[in-house]
Amino acid sequence: MKSILFVCLGNICRSPIAEGVARKLVEERGHRVTVDSAGTGSWHVGEAPCAHSVTVARNNGVDISRLRARQVKKEDFTSFDLIVALDSSNYRDLKALGCSNLVKLGDYGFEGADVPDPYFFDGFEGFDHVYAMIHTCVSRLIQNHL
Repeated sequence: MKSILFVCLGNICRSPIAEGVARKLVEERGHRVTVDSAGTGSWHVGEAPCAHSVTVARNNGVDISRLRARQVKKEDFTSFDLIVALDSSNYRDLKALGCSNLVKLGDYGFEGADVPDPYFFDGFEGFDHVYAMIHTCVSRLIQNHL
């Protein structure tokens, strides 16, 4: 595999964290893999990841501060070897757009569970929980595909 795209709804919290974690793990293992992230929605295009995502990533040795949100496009389905949805809703949306090279991140460590949007948790703890879940799943995804 030469390229992975992580997709959530707005591309400002979950998928940038997944991109950052994957970049770090790929680099540590000495692989050459293009890693990117996008959102199914367009609300945050051009914005940096949310402050809590930047903080939780930094607290775990991952810098996502320079990433900028973008919306997924149909060309991504052929440009990337693997498209990784962060939850069932985004998985369905990507399928409906015609994406066939698609998996759900939760299938790599949490029995298919969705990676929840951390905004639905109280306080920063939600971001810690989501980061831990993403790290586990991305690690296993990379083990299985590289």
